[in-house]
Amino acid sequence: MPRLAANLSMLYAEHDFLDRFGAAARDGFQGVEYLFPYDHPAPQIAQRLADHRLTQVLFNAPPGDWAAGERGLACQPGREAQFQDGLALALHYAQVLRCERIHVMAGVVPAGLAQQEARACYVRNLRWAASQAARQGVRLMIEPINGRDMPGYFLQLQHEAHALVQEIGAPNVQVQLDLYHCQIMEGDLTMKIRQYLPTGRVGHMQIAGVPERHEPDHGELNADYLLGVIDEISVACGFDGWVGCEYRPRQSGAGGTTQGLAWARRWRMRLS
Repeated sequence: MPRLAANLSMLYAEHDFLDRFGAAARDGFQGVEYLFPYDHPAPQIAQRLADHRLTQVLFNAPPGDWAAGERGLACQPGREAQFQDGLALALHYAQVLRCERIHVMAGVVPAGLAQQEARACYVRNLRWAASQAARQGVRLMIEPINGRDMPGYFLQLQHEAHALVQEIGAPNVQVQLDLYHCQIMEGDLTMKIRQYLPTGRVGHMQIAGVPERHEPDHGELNADYLLGVIDEISVACGFDGWVGCEYRPRQSGAGGTTQGLAWARRWRMRLS
């Protein structure tokens, strides 16, 4: 059964970050994810998780200088030391937060760098990172991200991500299948889910409406149907991951997130 996790970087924006944990719990979420935790001490976040009986599902390793447009370092030769330092910090947070998954962003391919050179650097970095993460039982996620939202991003397509997982050859490196990005780049979501979920290479999923990245009950995605497909395949193949709700609520301001969760409440009623 796919479990829903609130993405606290996008949901409950009317609250300060640390207050979003309680808001998510009050709306029935049992798991949370977000982009980056590093502005807050890990024990402080761990206390919020404990207070509200929440599972930390996923967060991202440091991406470099996010404000300057960096979106990860894994594919960038010459940045290996910074990549390694960032992973060490992420693993520290994962240990304190008891988080089993870290998303390692690939990065934008530097101008003038051949794609094959970027790929070789990426594979080297992920193999090293996988060996470090395995020591504490952490799985690393790699995520194809659409080129409209993130131009020049190294990894954009599902088949590329799955080929990389096979090439890297580490059992704790998996694909983060974001249905929002996949719909924009490839479409045919039902068949993508049926193709890739049974392989065991998918470790986490995310959902948002297309094209505006609001709730997944409007636009091109039908959350009721897609969650049913995920449920069907999960029962057959034993998928144990979560579905992260990584979207921006249509209604901003106080209560906007809660008012937009009718689709999630319907899904929970099906599970009860």
